[in-house]
Parts: sequence; C-alpha cells; structure tokens
Amino acid sequence: MTDSRVRIVSVLPALLGTYGDGGNVVVLERRLAWRGIPVQVVRTTVQDPCPAEGDLYVLGGGEDEAQLLALDVLRTSALRAVLDRGTPLLAVCAGLQLLGSSLAAGSESFVEGLGMVDLTTARLSRRAVGEVVTRPEESTGLNRLTGFVNHGGSTVLGSEARPFGQVLEGPGNAGESDPVEGVLQGSVIGTYLHGPVLARNPALADLLLTRAVGSPLPHLEPGLPEQLHAERLARRG
Repeated sequence: MTDSRVRIVSVLPALLGTYGDGGNVVVLERRLAWRGIPVQVVRTTVQDPCPAEGDLYVLGGGEDEAQLLALDVLRTSALRAVLDRGTPLLAVCAGLQLLGSSLAAGSESFVEGLGMVDLTTARLSRRAVGEVVTRPEESTGLNRLTGFVNHGGSTVLGSEARPFGQVLEGPGNAGESDPVEGVLQGSVIGTYLHGPVLARNPALADLLLTRAVGSPLPHLEPGLPEQLHAERLARRG
C-alpha cells in the first residue's frame, strides 16, 4: 500500500458490471471498513481506464459490445504493469475472457485479447446458465464456493494457467462437460461466478484483501454473509 489506505480499483464498471458485479467492490470496501481499515475506491472510466498505483483491481462481466470496447480501452492502460508487479486482480466472466490471448467477437470471428493470462475463449453452441458449486484449488485455502453463471464463452486454459476450482455442480469454463472453473495465474483470480461472487463467498473476498494488504486481516466474527453461504451449501448437500 502506498499509504495507510487500501486502494481498490474498479476497472470500467460502466462497461463491466453486469449481473450485479459492481457489488464485489462494495463487499471489499465494507469488509475493510468493518475492520477499521481505511479504504479508497477508484472507479475508472474510458477516459481514465486504469491507474497504476492500486492495491487490488476488480474486473466484472459485460455484454459483447461493452466487452470489446473495454478491451480496446485497456490495451493501452497500465493493467499489464499492474499484473507484472504482482498486484491482486479479480476478473469475472467477460473480465476473465478479455485477459486471455483471444476471445470470440461473434459466432465465427475472434479478436486478440490482452494476452495477460494463458487462456482462449471461443463461442459455446449453447449458453452455460445455472447455479454452480466448486471446490477451489487447495493452495487458496478456500472451501466450496457458490455462484450463478450465464455466459456464452467456451474458455480453455493453456499450460501457464491452472483452474481456480473443480466443478462439483453446474457448468464449468467450457459448458456442461467441463469439470474446471475459473483460472489462477500469477496474481489473477478469474471466475465465471456471479452473485456477486464476493457477496456469496466472503472468504474469497478476505483472501483478496489479505493479498492486497500483504498481511493477515483482523478477525471478523462470522455474520450474515457467512451464514447465507453456509445455508446455500447445505441446501445443495
């Protein structure tokens, strides 16, 4: 951190904020405030797409046209330098796709992605829609996660990337037949889970904040977010 505040950067929320993904930043902000940790939220625009000095970056989902506009804006932004520095970033759905080397721009066309994560995204013949339960990679220290997906992309990970989690229920990165969900590479956590994902999975929010702060966070007594998460998992067995 550059000062006592944790600086959270919401990248192009006007373009990348579908399915309530803007709520992810609100969750991060509140979980810091509950701990008495000063926080500053920066919401970027197409005129000011990505400051270089943030502590944690968040990309949300977006429709095709908005996603491609965001892609063009971010090509000349500081985002690559941010990731080269190892700053944590959460990328959801369209945000995940545009970090890859290529992504679908129509039924049969592709565009070059940002090339920051080793993945490619084609078009699914049938949209992946539904509730998902995953088991995150062991190194994250997380238990099961839940979320809602609605995407038309079929994402395949390359050799430099690894899955964020194994699918226990619902569709994965490439639809119903794919057993893996999301991506981990460097400081990036990518997922197709909406909900918003951090509201449904407060432990994931705290993992991101711990990485941003660089030290363990003060303990929070389990509250309503944790209760709701446990109830969702219990309903699904």
